[in-house]
Amino acid sequence: MNIAVFHGSTRDNGNTEYLTYQAVPKEKGTHIYLKEHDIKPIVDERHAPDGFKEVVDDHTKLIDKMLEHDVYVFSTPIYWYSMSGVMKTFIDRWSQVMKDPNYAHFRGALKDKKVYVIAVGGDKPHIKGLPLIQQFEYICQFFGMSFEGYVIGKASRPGDIKQNEKALTEAGLLLKGL
Repeated sequence: MNIAVFHGSTRDNGNTEYLTYQAVPKEKGTHIYLKEHDIKPIVDERHAPDGFKEVVDDHTKLIDKMLEHDVYVFSTPIYWYSMSGVMKTFIDRWSQVMKDPNYAHFRGALKDKKVYVIAVGGDKPHIKGLPLIQQFEYICQFFGMSFEGYVIGKASRPGDIKQNEKALTEAGLLLKGL
């Protein structure tokens, strides 16, 4: 099974990235750093007479890369009790992809993909991060993807995650069955 990791952090070498590498080392998957791509926010034109206007950015290139894989790991810091903005923008644009005639197969192509989530936060993340996990579960339900599991780490300052042995161990075991 080939793995695509979507990194939603805006910080280089942050806690979330470090924890994610425990689950999927750099050489074991395709690591996509969303902050390195131009992803424009969605303009909701689902009900406009002409539908969505074409957007020139990197989003469809990322969707093409995504569809080449069987397993998705969404890696995001917990920002204001949700996923990062760049991750949210990436997923919001899926609404546009579903209306694109060139991607009529998109929803069906996601069916049966396996999804994992890795999240790191500082304010009681094992409790306050659960709505984020639930959000990913609902996204998976909508597309028929299989939500396989998650790891939540607690860390606030850069490098704090290295002291979180529980999260590091859980991340190391997260995808072991693949």
